[in-house]
Amino acid sequence: MSRSTEDNKPSRGNALLTNPLINKGSAFTAEERQELGLEGLLPAAISTQAQQVERIYNTISGLETPLQKYRELTALQDRSEYLYYRLLMENLAEFMPIVYTPTVGEATQKYSQVFQRGRGIWITPDHKGRVAQILANGAAGRDIGLMVVTDNESILGIGDQGAGGMAISIGKLSLYTASAGIAPELTLPVSLDVGTNNQELLDNPSYLGWHSKRITGDAYYELVEEFVQAVKASFPNALVQWEDFRKDNALKILDKYRDSVLSFNDDIQGTGAVTLAGIFSALRITKQPINQQRFVIHGAGAAGLGIARQIKAALRSAGIADDKLDHHIALLDSRGLLVDDQKFTDSYKQELAWPVAHATEIGLVEDRGLAACVTAFKPTVLIGTSGQAGAFNKAIVTSMADNCDRPVILPLSNPTSNAEAQPKDLLEWTQGRAIIATGSPFEPVEFEGATHQFGQGNNVFIFPALGLAAMATKAKRVTDDMITRTAQALADQVTQAELDRGMLYPEVDRLREVTTVVAIAAAQEAFNEGIAGIPQPNDLQAFIQDAMWHPNYS
Repeated sequence: MSRSTEDNKPSRGNALLTNPLINKGSAFTAEERQELGLEGLLPAAISTQAQQVERIYNTISGLETPLQKYRELTALQDRSEYLYYRLLMENLAEFMPIVYTPTVGEATQKYSQVFQRGRGIWITPDHKGRVAQILANGAAGRDIGLMVVTDNESILGIGDQGAGGMAISIGKLSLYTASAGIAPELTLPVSLDVGTNNQELLDNPSYLGWHSKRITGDAYYELVEEFVQAVKASFPNALVQWEDFRKDNALKILDKYRDSVLSFNDDIQGTGAVTLAGIFSALRITKQPINQQRFVIHGAGAAGLGIARQIKAALRSAGIADDKLDHHIALLDSRGLLVDDQKFTDSYKQELAWPVAHATEIGLVEDRGLAACVTAFKPTVLIGTSGQAGAFNKAIVTSMADNCDRPVILPLSNPTSNAEAQPKDLLEWTQGRAIIATGSPFEPVEFEGATHQFGQGNNVFIFPALGLAAMATKAKRVTDDMITRTAQALADQVTQAELDRGMLYPEVDRLREVTTVVAIAAAQEAFNEGIAGIPQPNDLQAFIQDAMWHPNYS
């Protein structure tokens, strides 16, 4: 999704070198240096982009900690977007854990300490009535096509991080560009900095965010409404990805705005799609249909909700009637199995709850905890979105394995420290029979003479492709069927060789290739549903590929 930056181009000299969207550094040619007033402002030698990449790669490789590498990559992005993305694309498997999970979690927690340069916009309650102007400040004359917007309250598995949530928005947009080719000048990271309830941040005199407890209720929703209206007025075709909102706010905002502004929630819809893709891949290994599976989801927050909705849609497509869905899927929150004899603070849990008669029928009356549920329900697929490290303990896993030849176990909570189980333990407890994918990257494990690899159920396999499809087709909205199509397309991209190594997701170094295919599938669905804003091109593959930006110097 490339677009000219000519209107934003500084004319000459040092001003050009400080614009990361067009700065080429030592790669400016002799002719360019003379024409643009750069003579004497750079060392005499002229580098190729490949030489620059090698130089910065060697610098980063010499650093000791992931956070140090994160800071160096951030500094590079602030100097030259083209060079940053060339480096990232050529080393995606190595650097994705740096620019995103798990390292971005540490960067978010230490944001006030590692802050180097403002990137994106922070909208605070003090800006009420002036949000459109703040948006214009951030756009700086650019025609923004994509925003990742967070209110910072539910960052990964580490909770409220205040203004530091900006690191998540920046990281996600980096992955949009690296994998889906969304031109960086079209993107804008946004933090709705409405305060923080993280007392450690409020007690820190170096904290850079809006220094107050979080606003709630009408004041909160009025600020969100003003932001949405400002986006619609200033950038009516822009895609908004809602990111890391608390589950109740996430669902309310998604439901309210999904048909009025091009938008989706990655924590709900993206997580649901990537998990369903992993399930489809696992069923290619077990060679069993989805309507013969029993699913337990431990964690009924935004991720659990999204996963449940996607699984239910797949079960319906496989012929399971609505009144029989509870025979195939069970959700648990911190109190245990959701059953309709409970009162729920979160109203959406009602749609996920079992009828009490079914719970009673299989003996889940007083004890409805995870262990009891696994014993009574006998799941074939166990999914973790609880953020509770070690929740899938040996007793629970062996109980599952006693009733299932190839248990599918997906400890998806991020970061790595919050995973419900370690893959090494899962293999040992199931005598190597478990089919495993994780939410964070884990190293391969040797077990009984075989090397087991673990695909990462990372939303990066979904959201960039979905965003590319929506932007390229000028879709009116992002539909549920578009999201489901991304799940099936992703599963289809897992090769037999990857499945044979135990992977339920493609290798990360294939990400751009996979994203292209998944985007084509989502775009085709947009045309099928009649929600695209353009006529369908004759060659959809070429159309999507042509829409993808490449970090080659002009």
